[in-house]
Amino acid sequence: MTKNELCTLKLLRILNLGAGVQSTAVWLLAAEGKIGAIDFAIFADTQEEPQAVYDHLEWMRTQPGPEILVRTAGRLGDNLLVGKNSTGGRFVSIPAFTGKHHDKRAGDREPCNEGMIRRQCTKEYKIEVVEKSIRRDILKLQPRQRIPKDAMIEQIFGISADESGRAKRIKRNWSDRGNQWDVSFPLIVMNWTRKDCLEYLADRVPHTVTRSACVFCPFKSATEWQRTKDNPDEWARAVEIDRALRIPGNVVNRNMDQAIYLHRSLIPLEMVDFRKEAERERQRNARPLFDPRSKMT
Repeated sequence: MTKNELCTLKLLRILNLGAGVQSTAVWLLAAEGKIGAIDFAIFADTQEEPQAVYDHLEWMRTQPGPEILVRTAGRLGDNLLVGKNSTGGRFVSIPAFTGKHHDKRAGDREPCNEGMIRRQCTKEYKIEVVEKSIRRDILKLQPRQRIPKDAMIEQIFGISADESGRAKRIKRNWSDRGNQWDVSFPLIVMNWTRKDCLEYLADRVPHTVTRSACVFCPFKSATEWQRTKDNPDEWARAVEIDRALRIPGNVVNRNMDQAIYLHRSLIPLEMVDFRKEAERERQRNARPLFDPRSKMT
């Protein structure tokens, strides 16, 4: 496709809205006219987010800004428990940790090699949901129908400058989609970090904006796990999923010779001392940049 042909395309700019700090900042920046206009924002709902995320999303929908579409492929945890994925086929994979079952270890002195299951949940319950909404809801396409020749899709991601590695991976994954489907990262263009986004939101959002992630997501800090534990409903759901991963014969662990855990310590969630871990996190984050106790990387 020539440069002149690209210039004649109708551009649709779509925000992948997680309703966390960075994507909220992008949405508000567009609403204030400080970055290019956004036509739609799509929130792919796993139906397993913390209540704070849903409350924040509802607040966003009361504010002037790009239209927000909420779409879902089903409740991730329920599908996980019964061994289905978003299409009813094989079980969905979450990035849980694997190791020798905690009841079969000889105390804390026995080493336990950590493994990790491949992550597929983001692709099936986030990325594919957004793309399906773009094709069906916005472009009004039928299954397998091609994008109109006069249209161009730009998916916008709320990834900040301190996460540039993620942006590079996304850009690489989009490289085979041709000239009509591209991605952009306005926060990186502005050289904004997550801290910059938090400072920007402080004067505009009347509540704390939390990170978007399932209540049982293994990629949580100790502080986030403690926050989950402080919410009885969310904690009960996380423990339910964690225990189900180790039920003998469950689809998710069938033919595996190791046990599955949501926490990298390779013990059940209810056995983890999150307050102690969170305090260690705070101490690490409070160290100066050139703390001699820190390992060089």
